[in-house]
Amino acid sequence: MISRVAIALLFVLAAGLSLAYARAPRPVIVIERPGQCVEATEVMRRDHMTLLLHQRDRTMREGIRTRPHSLAGCVECHASAKTGSVLGEQGFCESCHRYASVKLDCFECHASKPGRVSARAKP
Repeated sequence: MISRVAIALLFVLAAGLSLAYARAPRPVIVIERPGQCVEATEVMRRDHMTLLLHQRDRTMREGIRTRPHSLAGCVECHASAKTGSVLGEQGFCESCHRYASVKLDCFECHASKPGRVSARAKP
């Protein structure tokens, strides 16, 4: 009798977990300009912030401006064809950061659309 109750309880818990998982908003991953990224997908998922910070340090502190890990390069490839931005509900950056519950503050200063300069950016 106890084993039947335990099995039934496990089924109820599993069903509840699967429903909760199904309701979680999944990130929108659309590569608008498919091709070779500057790093492998696994590397970018795990280390993109480290790469961006390293690029920032080289640019701001050493004056070295290269494209491999620049935020502008990311925006150029990942901006939505529909909105022209990496932000918004379907935006490449915002959807992943929302899914991971990570604050996205890059675009308080940087442009979220290719070819534009942020209003807060200084020439």
